[in-house]
Amino acid sequence: MIYTVTLNPAIDCTVALDKLNIGSVNRCSSQHMTFGGKGLNVSSILCELGIPTKALGFCAGFTGAAIVQMLEQRGIQSDFVQLASGLSRINVKIKTDDETEINACGPDISAQELDEFFAKLSQIGSGDTAVLAGSIPKSLDDSIYEQILQRLADRDIKTVVDAEGGLLARVLRFRPFLIKPNIYELEQLFGESVSDDGQVTELARCLRNAGARNVLVSMGKDGSLLVDENDVVHRLGVCSGTVVSSVGAGDSMVAGFLAGCEKTDDYEFSARLATACGGATAFSEGTAKQELIFELFRQLEAGNKR
Repeated sequence: MIYTVTLNPAIDCTVALDKLNIGSVNRCSSQHMTFGGKGLNVSSILCELGIPTKALGFCAGFTGAAIVQMLEQRGIQSDFVQLASGLSRINVKIKTDDETEINACGPDISAQELDEFFAKLSQIGSGDTAVLAGSIPKSLDDSIYEQILQRLADRDIKTVVDAEGGLLARVLRFRPFLIKPNIYELEQLFGESVSDDGQVTELARCLRNAGARNVLVSMGKDGSLLVDENDVVHRLGVCSGTVVSSVGAGDSMVAGFLAGCEKTDDYEFSARLATACGGATAFSEGTAKQELIFELFRQLEAGNKR
């Protein structure tokens, strides 16, 4: 089982506008609502690929109930701590010529509710995978990912962390199976600009030396680069298609890589499936569906054979 942890889930409301006029009423040309949060996006893609998954975290109020309902409709198991007060977030994604996001802060979590969440971690056992992804509610300490990984240590559990800056740097000592920084996050971590594959490889190896077993760097329109635990470099381009929204594409890559690892020990295969999943979500409204993922995977396979 692959468990995903989303401490601050949301309802994502994506609206399309011809033009955003600041200071006046804007009327959208289309609207799409779905569950949001990096871990939930990972679970969504895993479910599409037939990989057993369960979502853990916190939810609150009528928006939290709507998130759980949306997950059930997609066939995704969940076991959230129901908070006594507050509301789960509603995030607004505005699509014009550019993408603009307005992310809410989320509800407060009490010490007792946090202990209830920690108790739920006991269901994760030997041979399982735990994915920690996304932002941390303001009421929780910045060390929360470290606290979670400490509780999962010594259980033969693969861990995955998709987070930014110090949040990621501090967990490398727990030797996560996978981390997935993007180029911006890589530059942020090391305080330098990255301009070529050589630099990406060098910095990814630094993260491996610091503890990460596999480092998958998403590079937007330039594709991705994986330095695997055997220190082999896998460089992939992007799939052909029309980008609808980049929201969730990186999370989909994490899911694709893990699904590939569940099916085979071949990291090249897993990196290719990650690329197909990321591309399929970028070309979709919401997270990708199985049919498009497999179509893009075949496209990558064909390109690899030429």
